[in-house]
Amino acid sequence: MIPSDKVMKSLKVIKEPIAPELKSFEKHFRDSMQSSVPLLDKITYYIVRRKGKQVRPMFVFLCAKILGNINDSTFNAASFIEILHTASLVHDDVVDDSFTRRGFFSVNALWKNKIAVLVGDYLLSKGMLLAVEKKEFDLLGIVSNAIKALAEGELLQVEKARRLDIEESVYFDIIRQKTASLIAAACSAGAASVSNDPEIIESMRLFGEKIGIAFQIRDDLFDLGSDDVGKPRGIDIKEKKMTLPLIHALKKADRSERRRIINIVKRKSDQPAKVKEVIDFVNDSDGIAYAKEAMYQYRKEAFEILHQFPDSEARQALEDLVVFVTDRSR
Repeated sequence: MIPSDKVMKSLKVIKEPIAPELKSFEKHFRDSMQSSVPLLDKITYYIVRRKGKQVRPMFVFLCAKILGNINDSTFNAASFIEILHTASLVHDDVVDDSFTRRGFFSVNALWKNKIAVLVGDYLLSKGMLLAVEKKEFDLLGIVSNAIKALAEGELLQVEKARRLDIEESVYFDIIRQKTASLIAAACSAGAASVSNDPEIIESMRLFGEKIGIAFQIRDDLFDLGSDDVGKPRGIDIKEKKMTLPLIHALKKADRSERRRIINIVKRKSDQPAKVKEVIDFVNDSDGIAYAKEAMYQYRKEAFEILHQFPDSEARQALEDLVVFVTDRSR
């Protein structure tokens, strides 16, 4: 297995090279979310107050800073990416029937599904209008492709979940579209805000895609739990989602064992004891170790792309951010 031999720094330390820009971005993002409709304004205020770690805007700003000077286009890119990410979370909570988000009630829990879907649609339109009004047409193309990939990835996962026998290649297609496409868009949008070199922009896009895949594998590991990723939860098993550790474990199993585990996931995933049985099966079959190896391999390939660019404080911070998202404990 490729070792995790890098020290994980705190987000506060990682943010230092772009701290002034991130502080300015907060107002830029709040302003871009505003609406003249009181209900919408109330909901978007609720969302903004409960924002996450702002990892995606960090990718935008750091990729831009590696290549040049952060400018108005960079701020527009970061806002558009964060609006898209927020919209996707609002829609995901409806699709997944989830009533919490980052420890708080989700939009659909407080205002019901109909309003949540409309809020997500509103945010998507705000992002599009931001790009059009600012004449950021390259950015519009980058993010529109990400939106398309997100929808296709979600639908592909729904289609394949019915059979519960997907191959690794299909799994990677799903997460490349569902998760990696947005981080890839953040990196390429940051690059495009300061450079018009298509090769550089594509390199940053590919860097982001590899990190996005590694990021999703880390989430797979959270759900199954191990000594270094937290308490087992089994949420993906309950939702009948096939993740890399489980796919690998099933591939190694004989026919009867494979049939037994798939039957549990299909019909008994609401029983905690049965969920634990699947988690134990994955651990005993080296599914965790296999997924970690894949995650670190994607991270290694991302670093190889990143190291093609000149060394700088921003490049080091971006490398540290990559370590953070792949070695984080929650």
